[in-house]
Amino acid sequence: MTRKYFGTDGIRGPANTFPMTPEIAMKVGMAAGRIFTRGEHRNRVVIGKDTRLSGYMVESALVAGFTSVGMDVFQFGPLPTPGVAMLTRSLRADLGVMISASHNPYTDNGIKLFGPDGQKLSDAREQQIEALMMNGLEKGLAPSPKIGRAKRIDDAQARYIELVKGTFPRNRRLDGLRVVVDCAHGAAYKVAPAVLWELGADIVPIGVEPNGANINLDCGSTAPEVMCKKVREVRADFGLSLDGDADRVVMADEQGSLIDGDQVLALIARSWSKSGMLKGGCVVGTVMTNAGLERYLAGLDLKLARAAVGDRYVIEEMKKGGCNVGGEQSGHIVLSDFCTTGDGLIAALQVLAAIAKEGKPASQACHLFEPLPQVLHSVRFRKGAPLEDAAVKSRIEECKARLKGNGRVLVRKSGTEPVIRIMAEGDDEKLVQAVVNDIAAAIEEAAA
Repeated sequence: MTRKYFGTDGIRGPANTFPMTPEIAMKVGMAAGRIFTRGEHRNRVVIGKDTRLSGYMVESALVAGFTSVGMDVFQFGPLPTPGVAMLTRSLRADLGVMISASHNPYTDNGIKLFGPDGQKLSDAREQQIEALMMNGLEKGLAPSPKIGRAKRIDDAQARYIELVKGTFPRNRRLDGLRVVVDCAHGAAYKVAPAVLWELGADIVPIGVEPNGANINLDCGSTAPEVMCKKVREVRADFGLSLDGDADRVVMADEQGSLIDGDQVLALIARSWSKSGMLKGGCVVGTVMTNAGLERYLAGLDLKLARAAVGDRYVIEEMKKGGCNVGGEQSGHIVLSDFCTTGDGLIAALQVLAAIAKEGKPASQACHLFEPLPQVLHSVRFRKGAPLEDAAVKSRIEECKARLKGNGRVLVRKSGTEPVIRIMAEGDDEKLVQAVVNDIAAAIEEAAA
């Protein structure tokens, strides 16, 4: 079934434009509210958001939808996506909602839904919501005496701070470590500095002055060079940049050099394997995960399982294999012992805990393997389906053959933007670059 509203990570698009209009947001509330109304108790939904100007509009529309079908609404205000997932379970809510477009500019917004278990909804559930949105909403309206209530939860941030601190080893502190934390003027602008300071770090916060229009603007995980520069400037021991909703993190060592997400997975896998915390004898990555990580894990007698791109698919693969560590190069790190979705702050704390335990600088502790040369390139298109073009398909197959089994090629359409993403890796860096260039040229020609 082709989905009209939902993409790979909820609903997302330019605010006040299809599908991110108040009307659709209200319908989402009405449809999801009906589906997740269970039993005779007062059913409740929790709603968090990031700092985008349009968040007020979307939140009000969702509240109207949920209350119209009899659900009580708890509004958290600015809170990271993983915080919404955690508190959905903690408050025994029937549904959780995060209003955010993640790393996108402030002009975009989105809606992510979580079930009562704090897990993102399955494709089947989202299709069920879509079907109801398009037919029969008026039949589920609550009678006047049973219309839902809405209230603000003032201590949501404090609750999340304590939950995050609880994931850090009890016998360890961050005393003596200077940490730069870039909050992207987003959802974690209060909680991230508070967590790090309370654990003993000397913090240098940036990106903590949201105004509704500066989220992700030249800061955060999409512009980590700002954080890297600040690390060098203040001679920090470590740096981290969160995205707008703080489910993703990009880190840097004391030299201001970025730490790849695959290196983060390697570090956590090794640390947890030594302590007996690692489950399933396996780490879950994606089709984009560098083969260098796979080789490193094999040396530890661990396996790498690959999922489709997207933390939801990583989580599904983790469940299948009974694994508790997974993630993506981009910085979505999922540690299921602590949270049901990616949490940038918790991931950073696990890396800091390993650094503190080993007593090594981050540049040594977080460089565990040599990655294979890997080239990534994105081609934006305005219309059509370039990947269905015969010439593009032929060029992709030709390029795969040129690698002669000593590398990989992956070409896919983004689930959130009109972009084709190209990845190639192999032992011969020049050949890998040439392959990517050839495929990009074919796509650009087809999309012209």
